Amino acid sequence: MKYLLILVLIVSHLEALKVNITENLPKVDIDVDGEMIEIKRIQDTNHKLKNSYTRTSRPTPPFYIQPFEPIKGVETYGELEVLQFMQDKISQDEGMLIDARMQKWHKTGYIPTSVNIPFTIFLESKESPIIKKVLDLLDVDTEGKYDFSDAKELVIYDNGPWDQQAVDLMRDLIKLGYPKDILHYYRGSMQFWQIVGLTLSHPKKGAQ
Repeated sequence: MKYLLILVLIVSHLEALKVNITENLPKVDIDVDGEMIEIKRIQDTNHKLKNSYTRTSRPTPPFYIQPFEPIKGVETYGELEVLQFMQDKISQDEGMLIDARMQKWHKTGYIPTSVNIPFTIFLESKESPIIKKVLDLLDVDTEGKYDFSDAKELVIYDNGPWDQQAVDLMRDLIKLGYPKDILHYYRGSMQFWQIVGLTLSHPKKGAQ
């Protein structure tokens, strides 16, 4: 029994992470359609970003700093709330994390579990089959008048607090009737997600 206890302690020590998400949360494991996705922080404490998210300024237009609450009635999330949403909603197929950026940005990397729905899709006519396809994905009943009774709860993000793509997408969804109380805005988005060193996903090779 003594040796078993020592072995357990050794294994626990080997599995311990140097950089945790919170004091008591080293990582988050999410089951999405039978696939286990692990999200943790970069363990190299000397790691620095080298991509475009190190930039402090971008031309205006089109980029402007967004308010903390750009749409009244839509709750703003931080990283911990997004992770909790993944565990509570996405793992139960009751919610979706939406990347509102143009596809060219999505291809460079995205937050795990997220689905790319570029905000430009909703520039199409309301009768467009593309919009119907997207709403069907969100569990909106599109037969006749749109019915949002069973619509998925959403967290929507873009590049960062200096970007407006997520806000534009939320506004277009609300115009169609999407309830504000099941929409959430991750303001920090890709920039803050990377600044705190959280796991990124990348499109599989050959994926469109």
